[in-house]
Parts: sequence; structure tokens; C-alpha cells
Amino acid sequence: MTALAASPAAPLDPDDMRRTVDAVLYAFLDEQEQAAPDLPEIALFTGMLRTMLAAGGKRVRPFLCLTGWAAITDQPPPPAVWRMAASLELFHAFALIHDDIMDRSDTRRGRPTAHRALASHHAHRADADALGVNTAILLGDLALGWSYELLHVKDARLRRTWGPLNALRTETLIGQYLDLTATGDPTADADTAWRIIRYKTAKYTIERPLCLGAVTAGADPARLRSLSAYAIPLGEAFQLRDDLLGVYGDPARTGKSTLDDLREGKHTVLVATALDRATPAQRRTLTSLLGDPSLDQETADVLRAVLTATGAAAAVEQMITDRFHAAERALDGSALRTHATTALRRLAASTATRAS
Repeated sequence: MTALAASPAAPLDPDDMRRTVDAVLYAFLDEQEQAAPDLPEIALFTGMLRTMLAAGGKRVRPFLCLTGWAAITDQPPPPAVWRMAASLELFHAFALIHDDIMDRSDTRRGRPTAHRALASHHAHRADADALGVNTAILLGDLALGWSYELLHVKDARLRRTWGPLNALRTETLIGQYLDLTATGDPTADADTAWRIIRYKTAKYTIERPLCLGAVTAGADPARLRSLSAYAIPLGEAFQLRDDLLGVYGDPARTGKSTLDDLREGKHTVLVATALDRATPAQRRTLTSLLGDPSLDQETADVLRAVLTATGAAAAVEQMITDRFHAAERALDGSALRTHATTALRRLAASTATRAS
């Protein structure tokens, strides 16, 4: 419990925050094993989650949850708020596990995805691949359930969060559905691409975690509006950068292939902008190659060249810059705590320029 007795400044230090949130998560996984002595198989699932945590990740959602608390009060976050921050990371693990299955991704953070790792665990079986997928679905389900279990503590302040928490989960799943239905058939329809960004990323990654911390601290409507006005453009910038990295990034830094999004034909703002601006010849190239599951690096380079030539990549870079400035302006003159706005400005700058 000592690790949770943090000073008011602690949640604003990403490294300190990460260590404390990870300590909460590892202790929780230990508790699950100890509570089920007759289920030795549980070690496979807790071990996989520990491996995912150890692989890295920015812990953006826990950081924002704790910063949302610090934006409203100078009091150190109580254990319940740390558990809520950890719950968001466990929910994120669920989302990543299932997302990688749906996208048929082989790597995440430079390591095999959960379903691929679990297939390797059962490599002696003829149905190893199918078993890996099915077991990963169970792992994701368990992570989702445990994300709720983390919040079963006696703290009346958490009652304020059930509405926003349920909204977060619903919005995220709808965003994923929109992504699934649009993938494989990219068009110049930017409206759908923006809706995917809003519900799959902007609200899930930035707005809801930030406001959850603030709500727990007793934020009034005016300060919640300031946080949302910051969070939505920053969340959009976050996903726009992710889309660029998914096509142009360095896999050694991102931990993900630059072929997956192109092979799947992801319907992104980048692709929608390119199709809208393309010449007839460029459009034929884009529509014929996007979504080709056999796409190799050489053909992907052809696609990248067209995306660049249409001006779509440069346009998305400008969109990121515009949203970064909008997020910064939302903090000007707000009634939020100064040390929190400093941390939020720092996060906005790193989000706009990140390379991984």
C-alpha cells in the first residue's frame, strides 16, 4: 500500500505513474492466482497478461486518468483512483488482444501478439493456430472481466464514474465495429473515417480517461468541458499520427508492421484524403492494391508513393498540427490546476511528434 501513498505531483511523472500502476496490476494478478489454487491453468492467462505489460506501452490512459484527478485537486489520488487507472490499462489489454485477432496481426510492441504466442504454446497440436485464437479470445474476456473486478472497492467517489465507464466501453466497441465494417472497402468518405477516430480513439484514449479522473475528484461541468475541448482534438491527432506510422513508420520503433493496415485496406483519413485528391490513374492504383492480403514491401512502396503524391500525407500532418494547437488553446484560461495543464501540454507536444 506504500506505493499508493503518492505525493500530489506523482501522477504527473509518467515514469512514477507507470511503476505504481504496474505494481497495482501485478499485485492484482497475484491475487487472482492465489484465489484459485484449484485452477493451475490460470497461470497461463496471468502469465500472458504479465508478458503484455512487460512488453511496454505508454500507459496513456492511466496517466490521463491520474492527471484528470490532479487537474481538479491538489490532494494525492487515493488507492481507488490508482485502481481505476489500472483498470483502464487492463481494459486496454482486452481491446488489444481482440483487435489483433480481428486484424490478424502477428506482432504487437515488437513481440508476437497474444493469439500468435498462444498458438506457439500449443505448437505440438495440429490445430495450434485455431486454438491460439480461441484461447486469446478467452484471455481478452478475462481481462475485460478483471477490469471491472479492480473497481470493486469501498469508495463512494467511484459511483460517479459508472456512467462514463460504461460509455467508454460502449463507444470503444462501436468504434471497433465501424472500423471492421469499413475495412477492406476504403473510399473517399472521410466522415466515416472521422467517426472511427472519434469513438475508437479520441474518446477512448484521451477524453474518457481524463474526465474519469476529474469526475472522481468532483469536477464541475465547466472544467469537464475544458478537459473535453482539449481531449477530442488531441485524440484525433493521436490516431492520425498512428495512421501515418502504420504506413510510414519504422517497425523497429513502433513494434508493428507497416504492411498490416495496407493489406487490410484500413479506412483511414489518410486513405480517404488520398482517394479524394487522386487522379484517375492514382485512384486505380489505390483501389487495386489497398486490401490485397499478399501485398509485399515493394508493392507497398508503390502505394506509399501514391499516398504521398496525392498530398494526403502532408495534409494529415497539417491536421495533426492544427489539432495540437486546438488542444493547447483549450487549456488557455481554464480553471484547471497549473501542474496538470503543464503535464497535458507536454503530452500534447509528444503526441503530435511521436515516432512510435
